[in-house]
Amino acid sequence: MAGICLKRIRIMNKREISEIKKQFKKDNNAITRICGCYVDAEKQIKTTLKEAFFALSEEEIFKYYEIFKKSLSGGIGKNLHNLEYSIHDEGPDSAHELLMKLRDEKLADDETVDTFYNKVIENYEYGENYYIILIHSAYDVPGKASDNEEMFDASEEVYNHVLCCICPVKLSEPGLSYNEATNAIEERPRDWWVQAPMTGFLFPAFNDRSSDIHGVLYFSKNPEGLHSEFIDACLGAPTPISFKSQKEAFQEILTDTLGEECDYEIVRQIHENLTELAEEHKEDEIPLTLTKPEVKDLLEKSGVEPERLEHFDKVYEEAAGENTAILVPAITGTGKFAVKTPDVDIKVNPDRLDLVETKFIGGRRCLVIAVEDNVEVNGMPVKMWEEQKEVR
Repeated sequence: MAGICLKRIRIMNKREISEIKKQFKKDNNAITRICGCYVDAEKQIKTTLKEAFFALSEEEIFKYYEIFKKSLSGGIGKNLHNLEYSIHDEGPDSAHELLMKLRDEKLADDETVDTFYNKVIENYEYGENYYIILIHSAYDVPGKASDNEEMFDASEEVYNHVLCCICPVKLSEPGLSYNEATNAIEERPRDWWVQAPMTGFLFPAFNDRSSDIHGVLYFSKNPEGLHSEFIDACLGAPTPISFKSQKEAFQEILTDTLGEECDYEIVRQIHENLTELAEEHKEDEIPLTLTKPEVKDLLEKSGVEPERLEHFDKVYEEAAGENTAILVPAITGTGKFAVKTPDVDIKVNPDRLDLVETKFIGGRRCLVIAVEDNVEVNGMPVKMWEEQKEVR
């Protein structure tokens, strides 16, 4: 949308996350050590693991690679959150200091690793069995030429980091299976299976292809289940706002700012402008966010009257927080423009909002939809009107 100035934030982007994920493959030996801790539903440690990573069998290594990749997957701002430390978060005896020790000691100190395990067990709320995995890795970051090609013989830095994954461990389903030894169909033994990670983090962050000890990349498989107690105690960084909460905050800002002026035409114009912004930035490496001044600018350019914006700053701070930037994908969702009444639910392609109008017909408020070709009812093509000859 022309006229709105957007501030870019320094965070790990899709390209940098992908670069780290590419290290989890057979011919890479960056991972130095792996530690693991299996915890039952009563928060009791059942067993632990501490090995040189490549002392594991090839089959185990490949299984772990899949887990590591999944802990760096999903949408930035939805499943992956860039958390930043303030100077107050990095003091002595802080969670940040413990993470630094894990990294600097390369997971070699049992006491430090056990301290981390105990912190997780104390603060991670999950009523079933789970497996904590920690790895240390030393990635020799290749330099890049002017054409963006990697130069593996021109390394600029060794990125020392730890990756943590917390995986649910579930009992396999009962069933029958073929036993090759007895050549018979028999009851299948039930085992405890390590599942894909539900939580994880990468420390320190890999910002601008370099180690950033003032940041951590946090993963949550469930966008709404962020485990704030775990983040506070084990990472020591501010908990991010979930996707759903950001959308709700934006809706609250609109409702409280617009008041009686919150009509269909204004909301449609806001959505059109948001869709245009999203389209302009769809190839960006990081998702588009709007700060408080940018949201205000958006409302002004969407036709909101100046008097309605007199208390905007206060409304925004109460709904989202003064320094919170709102993700545009969280607001726009699937991109569909949805109009809903108690009895009717309409979804419109954002590029064709011109097909829906508001009109008074016979004294009633109506939504009028311009119908063209290819009309379907419950998946069946139908004709909505009789063809008429053109009146001359």
